Amino acid sequence: MAAADDLAFHEFEEATNLLAETPDAATTSRSDQLTSLGHVAVAAGTGSSYGAEDEVESDKTALLQAEKPQPGFWTFSYYQSFFDVDTSQVLDRIKGALLPRPGHNFVRHHLRNRPDLYGPFWICATLAFVLAVTGNLTLVLAQRRDPSIHYSPQFHKVTMAGITIYCYAWLVPLVLWGFLRWRQGVQERVDPYSFLETVCVYGYSLFIFIPMVVLWLIPVPWLQWLFGALALALSTAGLVLTLWPVIREDTRLVAVALLSTVVLLHALLAMGCKLYFFQPLPLEQVAPPAQVTSLALHTQLPPTLARSMGTS
Repeated sequence: MAAADDLAFHEFEEATNLLAETPDAATTSRSDQLTSLGHVAVAAGTGSSYGAEDEVESDKTALLQAEKPQPGFWTFSYYQSFFDVDTSQVLDRIKGALLPRPGHNFVRHHLRNRPDLYGPFWICATLAFVLAVTGNLTLVLAQRRDPSIHYSPQFHKVTMAGITIYCYAWLVPLVLWGFLRWRQGVQERVDPYSFLETVCVYGYSLFIFIPMVVLWLIPVPWLQWLFGALALALSTAGLVLTLWPVIREDTRLVAVALLSTVVLLHALLAMGCKLYFFQPLPLEQVAPPAQVTSLALHTQLPPTLARSMGTS
């Protein structure tokens, strides 16, 4: 059995001499070295695992965002994204619709796969209101020039303008989008725009009609038709240049027929607004005043009439 002195702690002579020479030096044991090395190893391993976990976590987050289900179209959140635009974007899209250029696609250069409903909604509302107001003002100015015109406020024109503009801005794009989707099944190279992109294109194309309607207040018929033709040319040019990259892959007959229909419907809208909202009121049917003609004194009365007047 080992003695008690053998179990006691003994300092080695070399360590004692080293401590005597450098009293501020610190000694480390083998166990401390093993512990520190183990700690470093664990720390290094832990750091790498944290980095891997961060990468995995970021990948999961991106994957979840990509696979996040879209809200239903009956919810408010679904339509909220289509009104998330700023003033600069709306002005840029209006500028692109006012100044169409060949080779400058409105959808690719201005919408950039982010169609909005804010611009088309307020453009249609403004056009309907301005159309009804200027139509009434035209009649007021006509009455000032000709007092025989009877004018009464025509509030039904506001309703008629709103129904006409909004139906055109929604139903025509819907039919066009459905036709192009059907043609995509026949011609695989046809790649139509989405429905909201088509609505956005038609909505912004109507902006040119707002200043045109205001200029129609000038009581010069040939000038009114000139402004109408200019606005119609710019608006239809924007539509044709935007739709051409989609339908050019189809057959020539279908492409020509589709573009002709688009131009014809746009022309019918402009002419219908001109003829309905800016038609002159008919003249008031006023009966001419009764003119009393006095008989000349020298006119001889019939004998029977003279005798009756004399006896009376």
